[in-house]
Amino acid sequence: MRERIVFAFDPFVIPFTLGMVFIILYLSVGGFKIIAKLSAEEKMKLLKHTFSFAIFKTLWDIIADCLLHLKIFKRNIRLGYMHASIAFGWFMLIFIGHIEVMLYTPQRVGVLYYPVFFRYFVMKTHETLRGDFFFFLMDLFLLIVLSGVGIAIYKRFRSAVVGMKRTTKLRTGDKIALYSLWLIFPLRLFAESFTAGISGGSFLTITINRVFNTFATNESLIQPVWWAYSLTLGAFLFALPFSRYMHIPTEIFLIWMRNSGIRATSSRDGYAESEIYSCSSCGICIDACPMTVKSENSKLTSVYYLRLMRRRLPESMNHADKCLMCGRCVEMCPVEIDSCKLKVLKREEEISEKRLRMTYLSEVQVNINKSDVLYYAGCMTHLTPVIYNSLFKILQKSGTQFSFMDKDGSICCGRPLMLSGDTYSAKELIEKNRQTIIDSGAKTLLLSCPICYKVFKEEYDLPGVEVVHHTEYINRLLNEGKIAINKSGKSFVFHDPCDLGRGSGIFEQPREILMKAGELRFASEERGKSHCCGGSLGSLSLDKEERNGITKAALDTLFENNPDELVTACPLCYKSFKNINGKPTADIAQIVAEQMV
Repeated sequence: MRERIVFAFDPFVIPFTLGMVFIILYLSVGGFKIIAKLSAEEKMKLLKHTFSFAIFKTLWDIIADCLLHLKIFKRNIRLGYMHASIAFGWFMLIFIGHIEVMLYTPQRVGVLYYPVFFRYFVMKTHETLRGDFFFFLMDLFLLIVLSGVGIAIYKRFRSAVVGMKRTTKLRTGDKIALYSLWLIFPLRLFAESFTAGISGGSFLTITINRVFNTFATNESLIQPVWWAYSLTLGAFLFALPFSRYMHIPTEIFLIWMRNSGIRATSSRDGYAESEIYSCSSCGICIDACPMTVKSENSKLTSVYYLRLMRRRLPESMNHADKCLMCGRCVEMCPVEIDSCKLKVLKREEEISEKRLRMTYLSEVQVNINKSDVLYYAGCMTHLTPVIYNSLFKILQKSGTQFSFMDKDGSICCGRPLMLSGDTYSAKELIEKNRQTIIDSGAKTLLLSCPICYKVFKEEYDLPGVEVVHHTEYINRLLNEGKIAINKSGKSFVFHDPCDLGRGSGIFEQPREILMKAGELRFASEERGKSHCCGGSLGSLSLDKEERNGITKAALDTLFENNPDELVTACPLCYKSFKNINGKPTADIAQIVAEQMV
């Protein structure tokens, strides 16, 4: 192969080149700003990670998440293929283009536009196995990309084709970038096909070349279509920073920082900024969000919150306040953006001048009998005493000696305050409780409320103290033979509370208990996909009607297989379901207490 254009230049390359220079400069400045926002400690973490063997895992994660989209594949195969075919296919076209330049025209290495327009500038002079192989690969990956683009176009009008009920609404920047993306690869196909008689091609481009030769002269079409291709590429690159597709380069930054151990500490720090711009607006979180039981609430989902944060619009605060903090969007997000954390940080900024003052704490005296097991009920369990009364029967039957830390309901765990954004006041509560637990000499802290359990696990520094939820503890007592239960003829379905399942990873223990108690039936959406009960303390502004709608939607999925009884392991979920559910509802401690031998 040899060059057919003496100066290796044609005016049609200008739109692409300008767009490429623009995006390189934009990303360079943006990347510098993100890193500049990091603290000295975070920058050191980034540096140490970059020059360690751990960087190889980061490189693999970038390939797996940004090119192959393996996480999307796990959640939705059709959507995964659509994203992977475009991302990986396009990358391979660029990669192979650079290899061809290095092999056939090494003097053009470093010319920005040359690998992209290689087929225009180079003439095929003779047949070689190597050359034919590259022609085949280029046609193959172009076909793969085109198949993904075809699915993307169809999805825009019929989202059900990829198993989605809803898709995100497009803004102007999104539309320019999207329509440009749809055009880039068909135009590339025709540009390379019309040039195939000169520059060579394979099964796809040669076939199209021959078809068009039957009614038109390909040479007359070459210039217009290469111009169209370059203009479309330029339009996409200029629109990129102002569109949903900014996630393509930003996600690389996010993975790099995440694997370095950096996390968001404010709603607009370097890491948070990367999360905000890494959202692909894929729309998976829309279907996942329990608030969308009312269609008008689709605009309150995480994808739209992140959009508002990008634009720094004040409406983002309303979105942050409405959120249930159930974590379902986080569980489903293929980029693993912790939008719940970002919303809490936003609330924290808003409440900074309205903090509560915990002046009463110094007056609270907690007297605890010494024992190895210390039980903390929490506010919601005090409102549902049937739960702790059932648990006490189990503990007494097993011979477990325990103390009741908050018998008088004196001090909250601090999680509701943290969810509201008042972390300062929450830490005062945490410190008071922490000291009480340490002074008690207990080896095990037992909890019934997953909300309390999560905060005790994550925010309390309790050396030498095991923090367990009552589902874990009851299952342990059963396995050790300290208690036994009769197996009834009842069928149960288990509801995974948000903070116990998605939040803390406890899925198996409650199911093991229920399989000993009766027949366990499955819900269509459970474990990590389990629906929020609607009673969440996370939302600061949802009204009763909205909450009841969420509760009913959760009940619909739970009773699909007609179980006799709904079982949960959270006092808040129990209370929410009990209020509107016509069928029997119980906490798992009640089931065990009732069926104990």
